[in-house]
Amino acid sequence: MLFNSIDFAIFLPIVFSLYWFATNKNLKLQNLLIVIASYVFYGWWDCRFLSLIVFSTLVDYTIGYYLGKENNASKRKLLLWTSILVNLGFLGFFKYYNFFLDNFISAFSLFGTEISVRSLNIILPVGISFYTFQTLSYSIDVYRYKLEPTKDFIAFSAFVSFFPQLVAGPIERATNLLPQFYKKRNFKYSNAVDGLRQILWGLFKKMVIADNCAVVVNTIFDNHQDYSGSTLVLGAVFFAFQIYGDFSGYSDIAIGTARLFGFNLMQNFAFPYFSRDIAEFWRRWHISLSTWFRDYLYIPLGGSRGTKSKVIRNVFIIFIVSGFWHGANWTFIVWGALNAIYFLPLLLTNKNRHHLEVVAQDRCLPSLKSFLNIILTFGLTTLAWIFFRSENINHAFLFIEGIFNRSLFSIPEIRPTNILVLLVLFITLEWAGRRNLYAIERLGFKWKRPIRLAFYYGLIIIIFWFSRNEQTFIYFQF
Repeated sequence: MLFNSIDFAIFLPIVFSLYWFATNKNLKLQNLLIVIASYVFYGWWDCRFLSLIVFSTLVDYTIGYYLGKENNASKRKLLLWTSILVNLGFLGFFKYYNFFLDNFISAFSLFGTEISVRSLNIILPVGISFYTFQTLSYSIDVYRYKLEPTKDFIAFSAFVSFFPQLVAGPIERATNLLPQFYKKRNFKYSNAVDGLRQILWGLFKKMVIADNCAVVVNTIFDNHQDYSGSTLVLGAVFFAFQIYGDFSGYSDIAIGTARLFGFNLMQNFAFPYFSRDIAEFWRRWHISLSTWFRDYLYIPLGGSRGTKSKVIRNVFIIFIVSGFWHGANWTFIVWGALNAIYFLPLLLTNKNRHHLEVVAQDRCLPSLKSFLNIILTFGLTTLAWIFFRSENINHAFLFIEGIFNRSLFSIPEIRPTNILVLLVLFITLEWAGRRNLYAIERLGFKWKRPIRLAFYYGLIIIIFWFSRNEQTFIYFQF
């Protein structure tokens, strides 16, 4: 079920009403309703894959239970590795089986040996990359004694399948989200209004910015050989805004929806395109994934401690694994490696923690130095996005080759004026709200009520005016 669909527009008020008016006096019933609603939400796409969520839930609940009873270090480690292998095994089979098979065949063909192995027509379950990491966080944290294993199977099932963030995050830690299912939730009007405001902003990002940028991006990337270098740059820039609007828009809707039900999810994006270097960008982009890899992979490998060679190794591992997490394609691996190359000089010169505060914290506009750093960081990020968007490595290099010629300085052949105006509005609102959790969190609080309502209704009108029919979210394929 898509957030930007009529189905969800009907589904959400029904679940909301049942949650607060029919089950509000019984915590277990509320949690059970969340489980049922989440299974309906996920099964709307393909009910066959509900069995994977149920199995993953059973495995990690059972492992957590036995970890709580076991004190023997080797047996605890065996239980942990069982969870890791089961979860990553499912993820590897559905997401990477054909990728490894095709590369295995290609490797042997280089030596003149032809291998005839049949690939499988595997459907990638929506959200599998997200909920497997979420359940893994539970098993790992219980193993590390950071979390007491739960005895409430319904609460744990709700934690694993919580529908607002089930299929595209944020990837919640068990230490943050699971305890919220143990506590009685009381309806707060201010939280509900804040949730609706964040949902509205998320829909604007997705349906107005991302979906309209996608039209230009698809045209340019699919026919890159026909366009000038300046037009290709336009396509790459528009994709940068498409993927940001699409993914952060989903996160805003997810966080806002969770707020309607009395839950607080972590911030997943913190205005990353206002970053002044790549290190700051990765502290602000897909925060739930980057911090997951930091805590469960980078730090256990040694992090930034040790010799320079080990630090370089660790950085490349975390970025390449992050790229590979996104999909079974060499383009994602190159995208990850390129970001590692961007990041390493900052880490090795101890400049990776220079920009921890919000840009222009106490000013209306950034300094010239900050502005130039923002432009440079955005340019490097956009270059890397070309690999992310391309169908294969050859496509990416041909696209980049098409940029760097004399036509780079010509006027773009595609001039989408309406979208450019919307992007200017979007960037302005994002800049104005950069100190908040999302752009319009506090925008207009000092305005008179009619003006504030006119602003919100104006966003709604723009959404309906520029929306396109139920476009899927990019990260559904990951």
